[in-house]
Amino acid sequence: MARLNDRTDMNDLHTLPPSPTRDRWIDYIHGLQDRICAGLEAADGKETFFEDRWERPEGGGGRTRVIANGGVFEKGGVNTSVVFGEVSDIMRQQLKIDGERWFACGLSLVLHPLSPMVPTVHCNYRMFELYNGNEVVDRWFGGGTDLTPYYLFDEDARHFHSTYKNVCDGFDPSFYPAFKKVCDDYFVNTHRNGERRGIGGIFYDHQRPNERQDLDFWMRFGAACGDAFLPAYVPIVEKRKHDAFTPEQKHWQEIRRGRYTEFNLVHDRGTIFGLKTNGRIESILMSLPPTVRFEYNHQPAPGSPEDNLLQACLHPRDWLGEVSDTDREEWARRANSC
Repeated sequence: MARLNDRTDMNDLHTLPPSPTRDRWIDYIHGLQDRICAGLEAADGKETFFEDRWERPEGGGGRTRVIANGGVFEKGGVNTSVVFGEVSDIMRQQLKIDGERWFACGLSLVLHPLSPMVPTVHCNYRMFELYNGNEVVDRWFGGGTDLTPYYLFDEDARHFHSTYKNVCDGFDPSFYPAFKKVCDDYFVNTHRNGERRGIGGIFYDHQRPNERQDLDFWMRFGAACGDAFLPAYVPIVEKRKHDAFTPEQKHWQEIRRGRYTEFNLVHDRGTIFGLKTNGRIESILMSLPPTVRFEYNHQPAPGSPEDNLLQACLHPRDWLGEVSDTDREEWARRANSC
């Protein structure tokens, strides 16, 4: 594997049409990666991220940062990529992309904690541009953050969702209910009777500038969502990371990790896009947990904490319908400390 200098993933960008927006987004994504890794290392308290830089022969490259066997995180990655190339026939047919050349830049992370009391989390924010000749003919933004607990703590769910609702409300009050529903409807193992991967969050895609929401609006919204990751997640980690757990609870975590794996390999559009564009396999499959279980027809005991989690994944909930002032103040204090 090639070892890259600090600007290698920018190589040959000059061959693309000029785009100040593209340059701004690249700088933001790389800075966000640095901030998130620093915050997660502080929460882990034991291990640090190893960085592996790679390049894509067709254009661009990325910075894969991995943490393993930490005090909190059994496996995790915080990856950035700046990739571009010619639009292939496969992309036209299967991804419905039409143009001559394309560019994509984003951050994607997945964290699998050791403790089943600490939830797995996924986050992804990205920008895509499409070119014909020397002209940008299309541009859109997408992303989201979602939570996958193994044991359900309602206050954790409320904190996570309220953090992103506050971000959304600062831009458009209609965003949170709309993007929450998109998230609930996207992270679904449809082959398991509509079972959700977790308890959701927000998710949006193909958001383009329009008369009411210009390019700067979507840039600022994406950045605000990215900046909200640490205050949404780290307070939950800090609250749960010292909780005791049993081998039986670890067993349940691995059962649920199997569901996570199923979704990522069968349904996830990001995985499909990476595979169809000759993406780097190690970075694409970084999202998979280190250990999983696939047991035949495993069913938790009715009324058990495990069953409570399963029911929450079968039927999306309004996590913010009943939030006390005490909860709001406590979680605001924890979020502000991140």
